Amino acid sequence: MTLLAGTSTLLPILAAMTTAPAATPPAATPPSPRAVDGTTVLAPAQAPLDARIDRGKMTSFPDPAVPRFVAPPLPPVFRIALDDAEVPISADAAKAARAALDRGLAYLLASQAADGSWMRGAQVVPTDQRAREGAASVAVTALGAKALAQAPETPERREALDKALRFVVRSLEAGGGYDGLAAGGIGNYVASAVVMGLATTERPEFAGQVSEGVAWLRRQQWDQSEGVQPTDDWFGGAGYGRNGRPDLSNTQFMLDALRDAGVSPDDPAVQKALVFVSRTQNLPAANPAPWARTGSGDGGFVYTPANGGESFASEASGEGRHGEIRPEGAPRSLRSQGSMTYAGFKSLLYAGLTRDDPRVRAAFDWIRRHWTFAENPGLGQQGLYYYFHAMARCLLAAQQPELETMDGATRNWREELVAALVARQRDDGRWVNDADRWEEGQPDLVTIYAVLALEEALKPVVSVGD
Repeated sequence: MTLLAGTSTLLPILAAMTTAPAATPPAATPPSPRAVDGTTVLAPAQAPLDARIDRGKMTSFPDPAVPRFVAPPLPPVFRIALDDAEVPISADAAKAARAALDRGLAYLLASQAADGSWMRGAQVVPTDQRAREGAASVAVTALGAKALAQAPETPERREALDKALRFVVRSLEAGGGYDGLAAGGIGNYVASAVVMGLATTERPEFAGQVSEGVAWLRRQQWDQSEGVQPTDDWFGGAGYGRNGRPDLSNTQFMLDALRDAGVSPDDPAVQKALVFVSRTQNLPAANPAPWARTGSGDGGFVYTPANGGESFASEASGEGRHGEIRPEGAPRSLRSQGSMTYAGFKSLLYAGLTRDDPRVRAAFDWIRRHWTFAENPGLGQQGLYYYFHAMARCLLAAQQPELETMDGATRNWREELVAALVARQRDDGRWVNDADRWEEGQPDLVTIYAVLALEEALKPVVSVGD
């Protein structure tokens, strides 16, 4: 049985096809679809092209297709289930997941600095950005706060959570708000993490900072306000900051934050992001980019379509990040990669697309063909824990307890994810990636990724109207 089987009613997200009876949500009437204001999304640029953009590197396309209606998603779930009967997972897997989660959180409590932070002072080097220091710690600490907030509360965890939140809020206030944090160079990443961390607590005292963060993320999105036309390959995307091109990693992180903050999929910022995400997919029927037209058409996603397109999977294969290394006369193409495909698939769902959309079908079929917990497809061990976290959040959003891979096997993603993470957990409760790229040699960051992934696997199944 597959995700795309069955009826094609406009559900808020992709309905679960199989699960244990105890975890099956009650039937409900799907809510009405929401109309999209396409005129706002496709409006012409309101300013001259930003001086930091090289028009000569941009690719222009026909006007993008904007859906007339989108489906509202299920509400975000901010707490793991207290009762295993609410989760489509075996008793043994649930027990193993909770034990690994407890050990991971215990490690984070032990590694937390006195000021409430994690990775304070660690040097990080984001893709194509200069090395940064303090801002990365704020982002990691905000994600650590999210991990603590989603878990069952104990006095020790509550104390650690409060310390982490105080560090994040103090950092925000000391810099004069989100613009001050952005001065660290990875503003979108930091702001998105802060919004997610604060929103997950559901504490009223943080409502102002969450709203300010959402407004800041909207302003940072590349769109008409910077002179970027809807036909441009930068349109709708987000990058680390305003000094470089947008990419799918930052865009999906922004969408995670908007979703956790309760932003609707019909919102213009989400629909503009959908334009960018669609141009990142290896799907010539929906993506007019030259690299997609001559590529595999496999439905997966690459790192960015901006400035002609880039893929780390192409780089890893020896073809060059831009697909520039190829036999004489061979057309240029880009390879899909696992972490970006889960990021892209999740983003399509957050934008309100349903199972009938060809982009959704193609992305899901790529996942079914490349199902693995042994590596990040296309990149081996690089970015493995980022991949696990993106996969978990994606499949929870799809409400897909089980799926059938192309080899005919029925997969319970929760149980397989738990087994993969338990096998990789160190004796002291931490996780760390020996392939130290994208900071995955940092045990605090990787442990937070792993804990967040486990929590997605332990969140309850919800139904429309919950």
